[in-house]
Amino acid sequence: MGGPAAGTQPLSAYENRYWWSNDEVRLHCRDYPGRSGDGDGRPPIVCIPGLTRNARDFEDVAERLSPDWRVIIVNLRGRGESGYAKDPMSYVPLTYVQDVEALLAELAIDRYVAFGTSLGGIVTMLLAGTGREKLAGVLLNDVGPEIEPAGLGRIRSYVGRANTWPTWMHAARGVQEANGDVYPHYGVEEWLAMAKRLYRLNSSGRIVLDYDMKIAEPFRVPGNEAGPDMWRALDALKEVPTLILRGARSDVLSAATAEKMAKRLDRAELVTVPDVGHTPTLTEPEALAAIERLLDRVAKEPATA
Repeated sequence: MGGPAAGTQPLSAYENRYWWSNDEVRLHCRDYPGRSGDGDGRPPIVCIPGLTRNARDFEDVAERLSPDWRVIIVNLRGRGESGYAKDPMSYVPLTYVQDVEALLAELAIDRYVAFGTSLGGIVTMLLAGTGREKLAGVLLNDVGPEIEPAGLGRIRSYVGRANTWPTWMHAARGVQEANGDVYPHYGVEEWLAMAKRLYRLNSSGRIVLDYDMKIAEPFRVPGNEAGPDMWRALDALKEVPTLILRGARSDVLSAATAEKMAKRLDRAELVTVPDVGHTPTLTEPEALAAIERLLDRVAKEPATA
């Protein structure tokens, strides 16, 4: 595997890094250097994508933030340039947590900000449960300890279905048909950009989804989509600056659950992004402003032992 998928260009310079999981899967991340590590005390931002997504989902975030922050975007096992697991039953949140912990150890990172979208947010909550002291701040993007049945059913209906397309425009139209309710104001350019984040060009010249279809196997087993006692995992973030972002049209994170999360945490801000479903892209004005507020709090807060 090489650099960015066909049809995409990195928005700013990054280094491809690889590390090994405990079960010997070669994993990949993008490392945008930014200013972190130059003595200013700013921790790196570690971005973790959703179930069927990859590092390209956070390109715009990295472009915006990497001049001032180091941004590391993880490709979970079976996605993007990360290797596919021999055992499909390892495609579960607790294994992803171990994979991210192995990366943090590899890069000697003892303090970081976590941005987690959907599944990435579940992984982030579980990381808090095992290493809360390392978290300087958290963004939970349209996910919480409880997943709405409607959203879960919708996700189960498409994950692992191998769609292929002859051209990028065909792929864009397919993405639009599947996600029109999520992003009702998107035009052709936005759908094409989303297609190029979701798909890649294979060796036969076909445009295919950029993940291992076997990630669906454990996900379809009830209970594996989240993990044990997620409210308890969330409680580990009680004193951590936390941004809870929710799409107003979301069928995964209900308004009631989001409000319960915000009340449960001492330092949480809840922001609802209008006219967006699951998930906000983090490029919406409301999301951008909220991220700036979160990082401003992190930058002003001294590291604790």
